[in-house]
Amino acid sequence: MIYSVSGVLTYVEPTFAVIECGGVGFKCLTTSNTLKKLPSIGEKVKLYTYLNVREDALDLYGFFDDKELQCFKMLISVSGVGPKNALSVLSEMTPEKFALYVASGDSRAIQKAQGIGAKTAQRIVLELKDKVSGEQAALGFTETEIPASASGNIEEAISALMVLGYSRSEAASAASKSDASLPVEEIIKQSLRLLAK
Repeated sequence: MIYSVSGVLTYVEPTFAVIECGGVGFKCLTTSNTLKKLPSIGEKVKLYTYLNVREDALDLYGFFDDKELQCFKMLISVSGVGPKNALSVLSEMTPEKFALYVASGDSRAIQKAQGIGAKTAQRIVLELKDKVSGEQAALGFTETEIPASASGNIEEAISALMVLGYSRSEAASAASKSDASLPVEEIIKQSLRLLAK
């Protein structure tokens, strides 16, 4: 498995970039978010990669950071979601926003990605909701225990806030000020307003 490629950026298209390593140009299919972060042609770059093996092709997918790669792997683990759909989702949103949408059950936000219908978006949320909190460490976010006393909605909101980079104490402090009977999305919104002050 090719974990990453480092070399000179030689060519860019709207859906891929070519990186030359040791005289070989690697075509890396990628997201618009990664393409925006790439340096100018002729400069050095490193992409984290995923090699997709099919009967008729070997496709290399490249990502600017490890968080995006981990989200890509989670997405293609969902039944009916292929690499093309995963790239579409991650072109529409950052890994942090994707994790927040999944944790808060916001399938409509995921549906904004090109080629993702309502059923697919709901399946992504359903299959990845439990995984997102479990994968936070792999995504590079802080993973800590949630107090057992926290209600289900407060607990979900705290998880989503930690995915956004807030510490457990910041997230718990803000979320605990909300009414536990409110929907998760509303608790997150109220918490973010408090944390922004």
